Amino acid sequence: MNFLTPALLANGVIALLCTLLLAAVWTDVRSHRIPNRLVFAGAALGLVFNGVLPEGFGFVSILPGALGFWPAMAGLGLGTVLTLPMYMAGAMGAGDVKLVAMVGAFLGPYALLASALLIFIAGGVLAATTALGKGNLNLLLGNVRYMVMSVVFKTLMHEIPKLDAAPVSAGKMPYAIAVAAGTISYVVLASNRYLDFFRFIYPNI
Repeated sequence: MNFLTPALLANGVIALLCTLLLAAVWTDVRSHRIPNRLVFAGAALGLVFNGVLPEGFGFVSILPGALGFWPAMAGLGLGTVLTLPMYMAGAMGAGDVKLVAMVGAFLGPYALLASALLIFIAGGVLAATTALGKGNLNLLLGNVRYMVMSVVFKTLMHEIPKLDAAPVSAGKMPYAIAVAAGTISYVVLASNRYLDFFRFIYPNI
């Protein structure tokens, strides 16, 4: 079992995360649903792997390894908190929120923040592409303007600023695509960054 190095174990965990994300994309595209059993099982695996595997700085890091159970729980909670406003605005479904929380259980809170930025960028591109394909781009832009103005108005009235759902939907989209694209992009970018770091320190690898 000596061949099961921390780096190899970490690569296996990340490969499993990517597989779960692609499975979520498949079901979301086909049925506009992400099964609870998929995201719940995935979140449980993320917590277990972070709790029992050799410790490191995260499965995508300079020192690959588990973060620990509680940092994984923090990542799961942060994934829920970050996506709740979009769920309340109708931009994401409950399954999408659970999917991002699952990603947090694997990556932990700090890596999730970077992933979330890429997820939201991918979501914006997906929304624009979907609306453009259906001829609803102007409606999408109107919805964005409506939600932003709603937040500004609530802030000026000293109310808690939260996104209100747009009055007319610009069309449903499988947001799991954005979650998978953003997360996998983060994994690729982070892996290359750490690989470049090691090549700088050890130029012969």
